[in-house]
Amino acid sequence: MVRKAKTRDVPQIHALLSEFSSQGALLSRPLSRLYDNIRDFFVFVSDSDDSMVIGCCALQVCWEDLAEIRSLAVRSDWWGKGVGTALVKHALADAVDLEIREVFALTYVVPFFEKHGFVKTDRSNLPLKIWADCIECVKFPDCDETAMIKKL
Repeated sequence: MVRKAKTRDVPQIHALLSEFSSQGALLSRPLSRLYDNIRDFFVFVSDSDDSMVIGCCALQVCWEDLAEIRSLAVRSDWWGKGVGTALVKHALADAVDLEIREVFALTYVVPFFEKHGFVKTDRSNLPLKIWADCIECVKFPDCDETAMIKKL
C-alpha cells in the first residue's frame, strides 16, 4: 500500500536511503533534510503493518512545469514485487495533479525508468537549479548517473 509519508516514517526512510547511499546507489539525505521535505515523500508500507516502511520515493518540484523523482529505494527483500512501480505511479499521479509537464530522474537503473515511459536525455537539458544537491555527492562533478525524462 502506498501513502503519503508521515514524520514518524523519517527514521525508516533515512535508514533505507543510507543503506543504498553506502553502496553508492543514491545520494544520502540527512535526517533534517528528510523532515524538511517530508511532504514530497510517498512510502510503501505493509498491508498488515502501516508503520513498516518497505520503500520510499519523493517527487520534488523544481520549477513551474518540472519535477524530479528522487530517493526511490525499496528494501532488497521486496525487489521484483512491484513496490518501485507503485511508488513511481503515485509520484507521477501527484505530478499530474500539480500540473507538472515533465518529470525527470537521475538513475543507475535505466530499464526500470524506461518501463515507465522515461527516455534518456542529456543532463544539459535540465536546468542548473537541479544540480544544487549534487555538490554534496562524493562523485561530484563526475556524475555517472543517467538523466531520464518523461513528458506528462
